[in-house]
Amino acid sequence: MHRLYHLPLSPFCRKIRLVLGEKKIEVDLVVEHPWEQRLDYLRQNPSGKVPMLKVDDLVLAESSAIFEYLEEVHPNPRLLPKKPAERAEARRLAAWFDDKFHHEVTANLLYERINKKLMKAGHPDSARIKAGAKNIKYHLDYMGWLLEERRWLAGDSMSIADFAAAAQLSCLDYIGDVDWTRNKEVTDWYSKIKSRPAFRSLLADLIPGFVPPPHYSDLDF
Repeated sequence: MHRLYHLPLSPFCRKIRLVLGEKKIEVDLVVEHPWEQRLDYLRQNPSGKVPMLKVDDLVLAESSAIFEYLEEVHPNPRLLPKKPAERAEARRLAAWFDDKFHHEVTANLLYERINKKLMKAGHPDSARIKAGAKNIKYHLDYMGWLLEERRWLAGDSMSIADFAAAAQLSCLDYIGDVDWTRNKEVTDWYSKIKSRPAFRSLLADLIPGFVPPPHYSDLDF
């Protein structure tokens, strides 16, 4: 049995949900609010972060480690390319979105607009929101540059790089912070990955008090 402790608008949780969905692994979803620091959760996962995946009695934490486990235990369909250089590129880009994109964009937009309200941690910081709105333009341009010569972000096959990127962007799209008119290659790529069955549960997420824009769940936006 697989049980994923997650937060609906956590990009790291969404990345793992996409992996589980693509590999057709049935999973029970349990919403966990990491800021509550529940003792029972901390005993299992001392970091206190999400996601955490339980596979029977096995406890897995940190999204990159969880992905590597799932990729080894459930190798089909592959989300890492066969060639070493291509696997390195997929991992590089997954880390780019998990780290650089998340730090420069998601943390400044999503966390200021949504997480602060959920945590009752004060008002959004307008300077951080402004920085995130500026930074996302650079990242969308970089993605567009990659997609000019590639079918998917890391190469000819869909990989964890695409899911890491789509997880971040889907969270931001929920709050209407992605300019899909900026780059046609990126919009076409997102429309393609958004149409996959693995994406359906993400598009069904609803956060009380926050309504997504009409195009959020539209596969033909």
